[in-house]
Amino acid sequence: MSIETLTIIGESINDSVPSTQKLFDANDIEGLKALAKHQDEKGSAYIDVNVGRRPPEFMASLVREIQSVTAKPLSIDTPDYDIAAAGLAAYDPARAGGRMPILNSISLLRARMFDLYSIKPFMPILMASERVVDGQPEPARTPREVYDAAAELLRVMAGKGYGIPVSRCIVDPGIAPIGSDTEGALKRVLESMALIHADPDMAGIHMSVGLSNFTVMLPSKRADGSPLKSVLESAFLTKAMPLGLDMIVGSVARTYRILPADHPALVCLEDCLRLEGFDVIGRVQEFYS
Repeated sequence: MSIETLTIIGESINDSVPSTQKLFDANDIEGLKALAKHQDEKGSAYIDVNVGRRPPEFMASLVREIQSVTAKPLSIDTPDYDIAAAGLAAYDPARAGGRMPILNSISLLRARMFDLYSIKPFMPILMASERVVDGQPEPARTPREVYDAAAELLRVMAGKGYGIPVSRCIVDPGIAPIGSDTEGALKRVLESMALIHADPDMAGIHMSVGLSNFTVMLPSKRADGSPLKSVLESAFLTKAMPLGLDMIVGSVARTYRILPADHPALVCLEDCLRLEGFDVIGRVQEFYS
């Protein structure tokens, strides 16, 4: 169960997830297909497919296998051009009701991946958490730098001439673990969303984050046994969705909801936005212990 206006890209078929990595290492394709079916049945709108550093042919084969058991569109998730090309070429829109896949993700240093649109039209995730300085990647450290990276990606995309509308694009401003946020990452992501959301040239654009990254390394439950990760992630959504966030790469095992203003998790996040440095970590520790 989740928020009606929130689109979930099911995150589980990813080589970086330890339990899924075991399926990959064992070449347990049936297990991976079962994982796709489970996410479909639990409400994912898209199924993410990340095969790590395995060959392009493996990505192509897995895309076909997953599409044999689900009618949900896929998110081809890789920074590798050849793996992405293979996944897109294998993807059959007819098996997903004519819906195009997502390509996750394109950064300024990977702008060549826009050219894969000629293989198969897709919705691009634009990785705005990274900028280019003197030809080298650097993190976007301020809201304005995130906004500028998003705007530059849209300019580069337009220059490619494929006619991809802004309304088909998804900006990922990046998200960092709240449990180690000593540099104001929460403020950066929310303020950058506000800038993007307010720009009329970006009207209709989607925004997404890898939501599980927000609570990575935190315990699943508070000291009293109540949920921790799901409520902190819901608190983030409560703050971010009014700023234009409408998609997440997330877990179908968690219940996401909009929280009331006096909910302890939302109060915790509001405090974190006012605090700085290690005081943020202390506030999060106070919340879960």
